[in-house]
Amino acid sequence: MLTKKQLDLLEFIHARMQRDGVPPSFDEMKDALDLRSKSGIHRLITALEERGFIRRLAHRARAIEIVKLPDALQAKGFQPVVIDGDAAPSGTRAPANARPIEVHATELPVMGRIAAGVPIEAISEVSHTVAVPGQMVGAGHHFALEVRGDSMIEAGINDGDVVVIREQNTADDGDIVVALVEDQEATLKRLRRKGSTIALEAANPAYETRLFRDDQVKVQGRLVGLIRSY
Repeated sequence: MLTKKQLDLLEFIHARMQRDGVPPSFDEMKDALDLRSKSGIHRLITALEERGFIRRLAHRARAIEIVKLPDALQAKGFQPVVIDGDAAPSGTRAPANARPIEVHATELPVMGRIAAGVPIEAISEVSHTVAVPGQMVGAGHHFALEVRGDSMIEAGINDGDVVVIREQNTADDGDIVVALVEDQEATLKRLRRKGSTIALEAANPAYETRLFRDDQVKVQGRLVGLIRSY
């Protein structure tokens, strides 16, 4: 049986993975549960892992996989979604209590590479296609991009991963988006609005937040899924 804090954390992680395709950061988890320090989150994560509800993937920042959900969350209509690539890391096995999920693949165009670091030239040409789980995409048009760079590693997005993007020209504050800067550069960042200014935030302290006028940034899509590259 889970404590209320453990259940609250599992629900928060699952909701964020459903919304963004990646787990929340430890700071976001700490704030969501109103804890004073990240050490409390580490203890809750360890407890959830020991009870078989989540699995942490080795050598990956913030790589958390939900293995199962308790009845309390299943009753709300939640279903576990695995967002890793085709193969598990070498030497690992799926937990014995993991529940298989029937996957219907959808082919998406890969529009080249997107910088999770210093912005690169705007992407417009299809390089190839990739098969993604059908439950990762919903209504609307989607495309995929291969990530280059490490500026989003604390959001669980690593160099070589493939991100699934829903085409849209609007985004909520805090969404991870593909942003076109001054019609020339495309980058994958978290978007924040500050009055008439737009901040493009990295998820790596080595990179500074970049500030632009709102007319300098166009949202091309929002992150909805992630395919892990091992």
